[in-house]
Amino acid sequence: MNKLSQNPRLAGPLAAAGSLLLIISGLLSWCFEPIFGDISIRFWPVTLQVYAMVIGVLALVLALVLVGPLRRWEEYIDAARGLRTIGITAVVFSIFSLIAIATETGGLINANEGVWIALVGSVLVTVAGYLRPETKVLDPVTVVLPAWLEIIIIALVLGVGLYVAQYALKRPEPWVLVLLVGTLVGITLTLTRSNMAAWLGGVTMRHRRVFTLATFVVVLAFPFTQGGSEANLTIAGNVLIFAATALGLNIVVGLAGLLDLGYIAFLGAGAYVGASMSYSAFATIGWKPPFLVVMLIGGLVSSILGLIIGSPTLRVSGDYLAIVTLAFGEIFRLAMFNLDGESGPMITRGSNGINAIPDLNFFGFDFGQTHTILGVEIPRAGNYYFVLIALIVFVIVVFTHLNNSRIGRGWVAIREDERAAEAMGVNVFGLKLLAFAGGASLAGMAGTVKAHMDQAVSPDSYIFLESAFLLAAVVLGGMGTVGGVLVGAAILKFLPEKLRFLDDYRLLMFGLVLVIMMRFRPEGLIASKRRQLEFHDDDEDLAETVVIDELEAAK
Repeated sequence: MNKLSQNPRLAGPLAAAGSLLLIISGLLSWCFEPIFGDISIRFWPVTLQVYAMVIGVLALVLALVLVGPLRRWEEYIDAARGLRTIGITAVVFSIFSLIAIATETGGLINANEGVWIALVGSVLVTVAGYLRPETKVLDPVTVVLPAWLEIIIIALVLGVGLYVAQYALKRPEPWVLVLLVGTLVGITLTLTRSNMAAWLGGVTMRHRRVFTLATFVVVLAFPFTQGGSEANLTIAGNVLIFAATALGLNIVVGLAGLLDLGYIAFLGAGAYVGASMSYSAFATIGWKPPFLVVMLIGGLVSSILGLIIGSPTLRVSGDYLAIVTLAFGEIFRLAMFNLDGESGPMITRGSNGINAIPDLNFFGFDFGQTHTILGVEIPRAGNYYFVLIALIVFVIVVFTHLNNSRIGRGWVAIREDERAAEAMGVNVFGLKLLAFAGGASLAGMAGTVKAHMDQAVSPDSYIFLESAFLLAAVVLGGMGTVGGVLVGAAILKFLPEKLRFLDDYRLLMFGLVLVIMMRFRPEGLIASKRRQLEFHDDDEDLAETVVIDELEAAK
């Protein structure tokens, strides 16, 4: 490899050859048996064959940056790092495709030529990436295309995102879903490491209003792509609740740097507020205010709990704070068991929980009924989906404004160096309390919606494992970011719902993913430049872009 690396001219042709083999492999047969949408047919690519072709197209684009018509982009795109990432993604994808075929059909003897050619092409792309030495590249944000073209690119990216989301929910085959998620993660990392994601980020910043409006339209259009499927929209609703809660935790962990292992308790507090003030026959509070008032009360109760747990414990930090918050989560769960009218006052009905919670009804619009909108049937879960979208928008607005404010900068200062921040006059204790209370209130509001969507609340739903998954969503996606946390929450909530047959191995897979992320991508899938700099402090170019971005934000 050392001798080959002295001849980087081989990298471009080798990468082009490997990417073409990946594209061609998608047109060939992958298996004798008609599985995974019938991948045995030639020249009619489906599922795994399409994934290989998409990987091949991205690898070909990077190869053409080295040798081809895209050569002028070489100073902005780090093709070497991109080829390494997409090559490793392709190798892992090909190996797992062989495992999937062997598992489903009874042996590798049933694997046809397509998957083997894909494996060969993957190896060639990977080798090409290591033949080419890494070079410093310019910031691609400075590359500006015509406005109309950039807007079309935004529309195409969001359209592809909508298609992939609805496609993933409709696929019943577990292996197809696993390989799809792996492919998407690999593509995301490739775009990030090759610097192409930075350019896309610059495009969205230049057309922020267009991007925001287009994203909102795409998100609202999602229920109309599911053909009235109650199951798929229920999964989507659960993902949104999980994401809203994770964004609240992102304030505590991602901005303020406070490790909270009992955050699920705040979601549970909001859920119990929503349940106890509902029109359920088992509700324990006689006051039945409008639901918007209930949401505010749920957020207020959760924030008060945040203040109660934060006041005596935020004087400690690190592992000690983690232990205290973990204990708080367990105390909350046990307290819900004891508020059953015997061990304590009748508030939660103990282990029986509060059941038969009726659906919401806004101005005669019954959320429990199926409604036809624009000729498409929207089932019960779809009705709650729109409420959760409004909640997510509110949470994102709150998070973004806090992040860009003096309060957000104070949290970041505390996260970086608490003693230095205090020496510079930052009210460390007050800002820590605000982080706990603010994050908890957002989780509490999400909990009130969750109570009505699930139609039941019980203590067993708020265990430590749920807090661990919330924290993992923040770490996996990218601490301190909005998009990263949404991606992390979608992955960690969507996959367990669709891969229930792997429940016995869920924790093992979960642990492996975190270990791999900490080794190769500690800043998360979609990280802020500041977080990247913390983990890669020797990157001078990245440091310069961080300073420039902060100066622009200050203006």
